[in-house]
Amino acid sequence: MEQHTSAESFNGSKHTVVTIGTFDGVHLGHKKIIDRLLASAYNNDLESVVLTFFPHPRMVLQKDTQIKLINSIAERKALLEATTLDHLIIHPFTQDFSRLTAEEFVKTILVDQLKAHKVIIGYDHHFGRNRNANIDDLKEYGKQYNFEVEEISKQDVDDVAVSSTKIRKALLEGDISRANEYLGYAFMLNGIVTRGKGLGRKFNYPTANLKIEENYKLIPAKGVYVVRSVIGNKKVYGMMNIGTNPTVGGSDLTVETYFFDFDEDLYDKHLQIELLTRVRDEKKFESVDELITAMQEDEYFSKNFIKTLNA
Repeated sequence: MEQHTSAESFNGSKHTVVTIGTFDGVHLGHKKIIDRLLASAYNNDLESVVLTFFPHPRMVLQKDTQIKLINSIAERKALLEATTLDHLIIHPFTQDFSRLTAEEFVKTILVDQLKAHKVIIGYDHHFGRNRNANIDDLKEYGKQYNFEVEEISKQDVDDVAVSSTKIRKALLEGDISRANEYLGYAFMLNGIVTRGKGLGRKFNYPTANLKIEENYKLIPAKGVYVVRSVIGNKKVYGMMNIGTNPTVGGSDLTVETYFFDFDEDLYDKHLQIELLTRVRDEKKFESVDELITAMQEDEYFSKNFIKTLNA
């Protein structure tokens, strides 16, 4: 897969079949669209193109700093790269770009830059300045500029019954199992391991404190989760706590992971950690002894859950 930082930098050798969207989560619904894109490209000797945008349009147009995304842009790239897509274009979404009229977008981006022979798009897709053009307008432009428009029907979309909004809601409720079912893979957190307060080590549960750089990345509900990572080509399991550590007077949100049967220095290393299931809510215990007992119970639950995965 070739990656391009803008539509202007695209230089494909053939005509293309294009789909357009934010693709946050690269979930099962998105994969259905991409499968259709890939099949169309193969059957018509075209190159497949996903045109996506960053930052998220709401961050630019509404200054919505509260919006949280399922994937960082690096995660989105990696997930799309796992397909057999020919080209991924991550076009900068700016105020100037948002002011393009629908016809300017079609003519300059789809036709002139991407050499679109076919566009595959959802029935409810809107585009152009103020999002005032819809799929019927796109079909008219297709007649004018000689490209085909394939509509993904409401029934096709509803058959999958997956949306980024549903996944975000599941994550914010801590329902990681439902989120993973919708995603078709395990939700992940990426970051650098930094030094925390060292409290876990005092309790005989040394943890890796994950610092997540992207402030737009969605962090699931507070609680304890069973997790998995690959460290040095070795699959490692553990339990993650997302929360403020209220039993010991904490206030800042932290993401800390205790890896089972693992004792290596992880400071300053980049980790990708997958969340597999939720164990319990975060709770303020009456004493540190109660907290340690709860952690032992969490470990027992987690290890039994892991056995079911590897059975």
